[in-house]
Amino acid sequence: MRVTKLGRITPLLSACVGLLVLASIELGGQVLPDRPGGARPVQLSKPRISPLPEAQWTEAHKELVARYVAEGPPGNAFKTLLNIPALLNSVVPLQHYITRDSSLSARHREILILRTAWLLNNDYVWSEHAPVARKAGVTSEELRRIAQGPDAKGWEPFETTLLRLADQLFRNSFINDATWKALSATYDMYHLMDAVMTVTDFTTVSLLYNSLGIQPDERATERIPTDIPYRVMVPEREAPLTVARVEPAPGDGIAIGRTFARYPKLAQSRTGSNYVNQGSKLDPRYRELLILRTGWDCQAEYEWAQHVGAVGRGREMGLPIERIAMGPDAPGWDPFDATLLRAADELYRDSFISDGTWNALAARFDNTMMMNAVITAANYRMVSMALNALGVQLDPGDEKFPKLPSR
Repeated sequence: MRVTKLGRITPLLSACVGLLVLASIELGGQVLPDRPGGARPVQLSKPRISPLPEAQWTEAHKELVARYVAEGPPGNAFKTLLNIPALLNSVVPLQHYITRDSSLSARHREILILRTAWLLNNDYVWSEHAPVARKAGVTSEELRRIAQGPDAKGWEPFETTLLRLADQLFRNSFINDATWKALSATYDMYHLMDAVMTVTDFTTVSLLYNSLGIQPDERATERIPTDIPYRVMVPEREAPLTVARVEPAPGDGIAIGRTFARYPKLAQSRTGSNYVNQGSKLDPRYRELLILRTGWDCQAEYEWAQHVGAVGRGREMGLPIERIAMGPDAPGWDPFDATLLRAADELYRDSFISDGTWNALAARFDNTMMMNAVITAANYRMVSMALNALGVQLDPGDEKFPKLPSR
């Protein structure tokens, strides 16, 4: 099958852009895995890791329930994350910010959340947020239209643009200039950052829920529509930005921290990376393999640079950096290391870790380490998409992507 380059596509392929799954794509001379959105992601019919039964809750568990659950019993997602209290404590603050405290209107927020759930085929998020969307004025017809996407008839222009934002972030890990400019005509910097983080955070939780097999709660009455064809049609991803869309705050520190410092209310809720890098017990080598491969898949050069260098110290710990870019099928990998890279690729491409890869990881990892591995790749998918969308530029001295021979 033909490989295409950024900015140049054959007439035959241009008619099918966004629907066609290539054996590989070539972006800026680099061969990459298939992009997400080529097929409807898998839904498991039972959990791989079970919710923590109430009989096993310690005082620490009960304190988290009291802190975060306002009314009613906690749902399956909360109880599954409760298996690792520190992980739950890192995920929930951003979820609460996005669903309660962000600058977005309730209607716009729920459109973005539900479109993201549709793209990742996550029934849990859909079942939770469809009722919330109805309270925000989204009708039954509009719920189906969210699943049909931005080209469905009936959307007003700005909501069409919101849906395109979600689709482009999901498939391209990027937002093209035309979409960004259309959003900027209505949204200020805070709304723009909140829109990006709404999609990226719900991508993360959907990746986590999909792979852990978290099932909709028994009390849930809404289900994701299954009779609507799965289609993700977006323009080609444009070249990486050379100027930041959100100018970093002045001062010391790396560019990502100074970028989010422009919006302190959002920055305070971003605790997921702290857990991955400091709280998780995943071996640092495994952590950096997952992070670097995710950054490569998303073509997030800033993330790559930080984790090759000062943040993750991939080169310092002796990781084969160029081979990570070449992928799990490159010669020379230890079989388990290759399986970790394959898990990152599957989460990126399929929004799900396959049974074969899951079982290969589980042969060495217990449930805690399995959850840590998934949240590592899922969290850095969020980081990668946000870095690309906001145009965070490399810091002085950062190492750029390696130049690999095209296949």
